[in-house]
Amino acid sequence: MPISSLTPTSTKSAVVLPVTGATGDVLAALPLSAYTSSVFLEGAAAQVAYTYKKLGGDILDIELKADNVYANYEEACLEYSYLVNIHQAKNSLGAALGAATASFDHKGKVTTGTQNLALKYPKFSFETAFRLADAYSSEAMVGGRKEFYSASINTVNQQQDYDLQAIVESSALTASSPFNGKISNQRIKVHQVYYVSPKQMWRFYGYYGGLNVVGDMQNYGQYSDDSSYQIIPSWQNKAQAINYEDHLYTRTSHYSYEIINNKLKLFPTPVEGAMADHFWFRFTIEDGDIWTDDEEAGQNGVNNMNTIPYENIPYTSINSIGKQWIRRFCLALSKETLGQIRGKFGGAIPIPGDNITLNSSDLLGQAKEEQTALREELKTQLDELTYPKLLATDAEMSENAQKMVENVPMKIFVG
Repeated sequence: MPISSLTPTSTKSAVVLPVTGATGDVLAALPLSAYTSSVFLEGAAAQVAYTYKKLGGDILDIELKADNVYANYEEACLEYSYLVNIHQAKNSLGAALGAATASFDHKGKVTTGTQNLALKYPKFSFETAFRLADAYSSEAMVGGRKEFYSASINTVNQQQDYDLQAIVESSALTASSPFNGKISNQRIKVHQVYYVSPKQMWRFYGYYGGLNVVGDMQNYGQYSDDSSYQIIPSWQNKAQAINYEDHLYTRTSHYSYEIINNKLKLFPTPVEGAMADHFWFRFTIEDGDIWTDDEEAGQNGVNNMNTIPYENIPYTSINSIGKQWIRRFCLALSKETLGQIRGKFGGAIPIPGDNITLNSSDLLGQAKEEQTALREELKTQLDELTYPKLLATDAEMSENAQKMVENVPMKIFVG
């Protein structure tokens, strides 16, 4: 059977990757234009020659346009920036929580707010630990952000139960009340109930002498042992004072109580004229809102990784290590693009006197494996360079240096 003649005659593909790229053509081919600097345009144009050689363009035709390579180069830069910014977010999120965030356009560029924070070293102030400790500080009444209020009740003869919620709500109606208008169907949380005793009376029974000369920490009822003296350090003197103050609130208070649903029950039952007739309690107002409304705590600021004001890393700030990763990743993306194109032609393509089998599946498989390997390689490297890992490395170096110094002989100087 005679071989058919093709009309018109063609000896190569209609679309073939050129040997080199052109910087003037790059910008128009970018789908996002996230990078537009002249240095980036040069890098994207140079990637065409890199891809041409790596895929054997001087041996067989590569059915890609330079525009495909330019677009893949931009995507490789964005992927690199994405992975590095995630790594840096792990390092800085604790210090950044509550800080001001920014507004971004669809390219990931800051439109309102501080720019290029991804290139700045964060200040570490243990802010996360402090914010988490606020809740504990409030419960222990030694700090925190909650506002504490105090109120008092007068005991009634032979009455054990007192509704503190009702007492506070009634008091809140008074214009001079410090919590006026702040309670509206909101529950209070009582933290402490106490009464004030005449401390001079307890000092009469428990005075412990001058500095560094105190009793031997033994108490008999309400009387301290002042018959035996010993010299002790000042910290023990302070410890005894603290213990004595605690003793006033517990053993010598004569009272105990329980609170259920903000209803106070006193034990024993108050007796007029025989026991304390005026009690105080400290409380906070529970607003039921878990979100902070404190601007200093970052009301509209950073609350997770996705609100850290990180832009795409500027191309000029990516060093040789990063640029080589970008070249390799762009090549893998170009393989994927080429595989997708060749896959549209099916398996074998008949030509006069022979068939051509395209390697679409091989290209797609290689592209997927290479992209996965490159991502894992970068992630592994970055994970080894987190700030805690760097501290551990420095500590190990310091320890090893000390071991080396220990082996250095110490010469004896003879004068």
